[in-house]
Amino acid sequence: MEPLEERPKGIVKRIAVLMASAHGNSKEHLIYMKRLSVFALFVVFATSLVAVSPIVAAAQTPAAPKPAAPAAQKPAAAAAPVPMAKIAVITFQAAVTQTNEFQRDAADLQKKYDPRRVQIKALSDDIDNLTKQAQNPQLSDAERASRARAIDEKKKKLDRDTQDAQTDFQTDMQQIINDVAGKVGEVMSDYAEKHGYTLVLDAGDQQTQTVLYAVPAMDITKEIIEAYNTKSGIPAPAQQAPGQGDLDAPQPQLQPSPAH
Repeated sequence: MEPLEERPKGIVKRIAVLMASAHGNSKEHLIYMKRLSVFALFVVFATSLVAVSPIVAAAQTPAAPKPAAPAAQKPAAAAAPVPMAKIAVITFQAAVTQTNEFQRDAADLQKKYDPRRVQIKALSDDIDNLTKQAQNPQLSDAERASRARAIDEKKKKLDRDTQDAQTDFQTDMQQIINDVAGKVGEVMSDYAEKHGYTLVLDAGDQQTQTVLYAVPAMDITKEIIEAYNTKSGIPAPAQQAPGQGDLDAPQPQLQPSPAH
């Protein structure tokens, strides 16, 4: 097969041969040969363009950019040193209930429920008197039955009133405990941070029994009570008079506030 650049020359030679053989022929042959010559020149020009186009295109194609070098990795930050463990224990419920603020608020709550306590005591005394009267042998059967019905109704009322009073009292007491416990927890957290404690355990938790033994020097209950009383500025309340507090206070589950 002929190379691409040789093809135009071969075409020209063939045209020249045809022109020579046509010399001396008719006028129509001469016109035909001239047209053929023009066509041959056009073919040569077009073929040259085809041969040159790939070279020009290759020269115009930009070179592929080199890949960028990977960025240098920063060295990993050094891990923070782990502080030495320093542990303390606290009887948190005692710390809350022995603060001056809690003692004051609890005393005020007792006074709030004194009227209901008096009503319950009077109803209980009335039942006792009716019970004694019903035992009188001189009463008729009808009177004795009437006293029994009255006693039964009063006992039901006494149970309802006592239960309602205890529920309301415990709800109010729990609110006081939660308010004071949250503030005691904040004081405990600040105290532990200032004194370098890394862990404070509740030695008074009767459900989980987290602390089974701790030396007295680890107990910071007294220190937290004193720190709280100093911060609150509330003086110690007067001692409660005997006979008050017949309504049982709840035994709440106290949780200190999380450390900030």
